Amino acid sequence: MLRTHTCGELNMAHVGQIVNLAGWLQRSRDMGGLTFIDLRDRYGITQLVFNMEINSALCMEARKLGREFVLSVTGKVAERSNKNPKMATGDVEMLVDSFTVLNVSKTPPFTIEDNTDGGEELRMKYRYLDLRRGVNRKNLELRHKLGIETRNYLNELKFMEIETPYLIKSTPEGARDFVVPSRMNNGQFYALPQSPQTFKQLLMVAGYDRYFQIVRCFRDEDLRADRQPEFTQIDCEMAFVTQEDILQTFEGLARHLFRVVLNIETGEFPRMSYDQAMKLYGCDKPDLRFGMVFSELNDIVKGKDFKVFDDAELIVGINAAGCSEYSRKQLDELTDFVKRPQVGATGLVYLRYATDGTLKSSVDKFYSPEDLRAIATKCGALPGDLVLILAGRTDKTRSALCDLRLEMGNRLGLRKASEFKPLWVTDFPLFEWDEETRRFYAKHHPFTSPVPEDIPLLDTNPVAMRANAYDLVINGTEIGGGSIRIHNKDLQKKMFTVLGFSDEDSSNQFGFLMNAFEYGAPPHGGIAFGFDRWTTIFGGGESIRDYIAFPKNNSGRDVMIDSPSAIKEEQLKELNIRLTP
Repeated sequence: MLRTHTCGELNMAHVGQIVNLAGWLQRSRDMGGLTFIDLRDRYGITQLVFNMEINSALCMEARKLGREFVLSVTGKVAERSNKNPKMATGDVEMLVDSFTVLNVSKTPPFTIEDNTDGGEELRMKYRYLDLRRGVNRKNLELRHKLGIETRNYLNELKFMEIETPYLIKSTPEGARDFVVPSRMNNGQFYALPQSPQTFKQLLMVAGYDRYFQIVRCFRDEDLRADRQPEFTQIDCEMAFVTQEDILQTFEGLARHLFRVVLNIETGEFPRMSYDQAMKLYGCDKPDLRFGMVFSELNDIVKGKDFKVFDDAELIVGINAAGCSEYSRKQLDELTDFVKRPQVGATGLVYLRYATDGTLKSSVDKFYSPEDLRAIATKCGALPGDLVLILAGRTDKTRSALCDLRLEMGNRLGLRKASEFKPLWVTDFPLFEWDEETRRFYAKHHPFTSPVPEDIPLLDTNPVAMRANAYDLVINGTEIGGGSIRIHNKDLQKKMFTVLGFSDEDSSNQFGFLMNAFEYGAPPHGGIAFGFDRWTTIFGGGESIRDYIAFPKNNSGRDVMIDSPSAIKEEQLKELNIRLTP
């Protein structure tokens, strides 16, 4: 055998045994009469020892080996005199009797260590080398464990994993589709699925009442740290259920994963309506690891001849506890932050509540000491605190203050990666109105059922309708979302009408689903979790790319295989595609 043990398992129980190891040479050190080599495989690192006094020829050969050479080594396990508690194998070492070079290696373009000297673009170009680093191995091990435990949990609840097609029909709703030309059907195209949504609903009609799939999905959208053109979902659907059944089942999944993967007991998840989340945190995915809830100040600050506040639709503040001694430079930095185009505020008002009890603000000439004290009281400020206030249109102001709140959370070290605060957000709006196109869009997707008591509003006031929908949020990141689905053909048809679909459009795009509803569709609902995001949060990371084996960069390119790339003219002709110059 090329190996009897891995490089991560040897310990004091193996002392005196002759073993075979195989792996990559990570590091070599010549120390006079001794040569030390760190041999690495997927499981860990073992220190090899070559002794010049015992076998000078073998030692000299070892000194010719380069980084990342692939070796097979035989020797005796011995106790180390200088033990390394940071290594799983740090109590022992191997006294080498012989070795074989299984393959040589060019010098890598960066060091294959956790603290590497390679930049991200270089490491992505040589991703197969980057994956040898221990930090990436641990990330993929975490991903693997989350997948296994998800399957175990759902299998115990009699969910069935069923594969759905990757080549499907393009639909205009939602993000842009990736399209695939059909050679055998001239001028026609498949789309890669953004979600298996309609297929899992059809599985409910077919009687498979508990479905799941850990599935690859595709969206042709602009990228950022938590997005990739291809991503993985834990996709689930259940029949004969209510929203409460869905929340209980998948809160159970989340708590199971916290318990078995991170050894954390979370307790029951709090719930918050969309309206509450927007009013208290300015977004529908609030980070509950810290406070700084919003306090609306319209009734206190309007009518004092301060035009910015008098003209504003909403004036709202947050209390940054313990920050009253912020310097002018720090306050200017915060003002510059909210004025960034990505945030969009026009300015920032502050109120210091000094430790001696005095109150001073950036708008003192408009407000009396009593007015300032009323603002401080409304925001829950105490001596030593700093109140930060924004004003303007409601939606824009809430969004900007949300960004400022998160920035303060970062600056004050309140967003700890090791702390987890999950919650359910419910009662989303069913529709969004778009001024540019002068039409409604579905907040989630067009198959989402309204809250039952809001169904009469479909004919009179669609914008006031609530969706029977829910999101799971952890630490300010949406981990998953779902809804109870429409299972009645007439209601689904009316939904399409409000969304601006003609009868012909809805029939062409979703006729198969509407037809299925005529054959005894049961009440059903489900949820889909972002598997990449979930893994990243559990791993304490910032980018999902670090938890995907072969990710794309911010331009959607795989720089390792140089994709996307041009295809040959012969292929284009087969597909009847002509590229314009």
